[in-house]
Amino acid sequence: MAITDAFPTRYLPGPQVRELPDEPSNYRRLIGPGIIAAGVGLASGEFVLFPYIASQVGLVFVWAALVGLITQYFINMEIERYTLATGETALTGFSRYWRHWGLVFAILTYFANLWPGWATSSATLTTYIFGGNKTVIAVVMLVVIGLILTLAPVVYVALERAQMLKVAAVLTFVVVAAIFAVGAAAWSDVPQIVTRPRVPVEELGIALLLGALAFAGAGGGQNLVQSNWIRDKGFGMGKYVPRLVSPVTGQPEAAPSTGYVFEPTPENLRRWRGWWKFANIEQLSTFVLITFVTILFTSLLAYATVFGRDGLENGIGFLEIEGQVLAERVGTWFQYLFWIIGAFSLFAASLGIVDYTSRLAADVVKTSYARNANESKVYTLLVWGLVLIGIVVLLAGFSQPIVLLVTSAVVGGFMMFIYSGLLILINRKILPKPIRVRGVRLGALIWAVLLFGVLSALTFADRIGQLFD
Repeated sequence: MAITDAFPTRYLPGPQVRELPDEPSNYRRLIGPGIIAAGVGLASGEFVLFPYIASQVGLVFVWAALVGLITQYFINMEIERYTLATGETALTGFSRYWRHWGLVFAILTYFANLWPGWATSSATLTTYIFGGNKTVIAVVMLVVIGLILTLAPVVYVALERAQMLKVAAVLTFVVVAAIFAVGAAAWSDVPQIVTRPRVPVEELGIALLLGALAFAGAGGGQNLVQSNWIRDKGFGMGKYVPRLVSPVTGQPEAAPSTGYVFEPTPENLRRWRGWWKFANIEQLSTFVLITFVTILFTSLLAYATVFGRDGLENGIGFLEIEGQVLAERVGTWFQYLFWIIGAFSLFAASLGIVDYTSRLAADVVKTSYARNANESKVYTLLVWGLVLIGIVVLLAGFSQPIVLLVTSAVVGGFMMFIYSGLLILINRKILPKPIRVRGVRLGALIWAVLLFGVLSALTFADRIGQLFD
């Protein structure tokens, strides 16, 4: 049986057979996709949600961040496994079994991100620093995001540089905060994370806690775009696929919308082990480590400054109060540093969210519906579509409708429930037998299906219950 026979071809063409590129010898040069994942994922959850929980109940729920991150690590690696081995995105693999799987996930991701929440949050923090109208600032930010993603010669490079700058700024802030803002008493309570773990449902409600656990770091459509990011970086068989470029300043290359496969020869399998080892190290040392350190220190900072304070809200206004307390405890300079880092961080998250939402949808259009289309032009149209919708919503003065709150809470977890199961399918049925998922990693995917299935059901039930109370 030929190695290509395992690929369903009812909806998509079969792959081409090629040699697996040499495994990386210079790890530093290929570090990047995990930092992008961490940078895009470091948003309101890390700057508002977990710190808010710490302000209410202390450090007893920080353990949930690690559980969520480890679960997402295994999901991300199975997404990367398929792309490393084929150069196709995981969505393309799903679409081999049913043509419209990619469209389903693209629509869910696009709909979940229609509300320009991260840009609005960044704009609000900017008003704390400079004053001004947050709506006008948010509109300007959205236009700037559209221009960056349209004019960058290679979109991935621009995104990687922005997220690396963000991560560097956040980690610098963490070091400064550890020295100046977190007192000895707070440091002494850190062991509570493991000595007194609990789920404070009575104080905070099930939806808030389940959302924090499930979506620490990333979640939803962002995990799926790990395929696109490692492919643009040239990981594994993705090296054969041209990168997404600007239709204005770049030079698009012709490329098939489907991928490649390698014969499981001893030499190819040796190279595979090298790629797999590197991909795991890159994901653990960037996405998991950076995200957990950030959640830990932002939670610790909130615990050290506003724990037990009445009237705190689970929203961007929480950061205004925390900044004011930091000014009293440390000095005005630290208050503004806190807000500046937060504003830039949320802007960079918004940049990444617009990118991955549009990138995912453009890949689906190119692969399943318009194989002769210019993916860069489709991507640009989707970017500006998202930007313009956000601007219309902001200028119309709408408050965030409850339906989008429910959608944001439910859609991400539901997507992860579905695609964790689909990852088992494609990584067990399509890939050559020596590199298929099995053992502990297969168990981790089954755990993810159960975890996100239960969390999605509970969160949905809780939100619906609130609507009828």
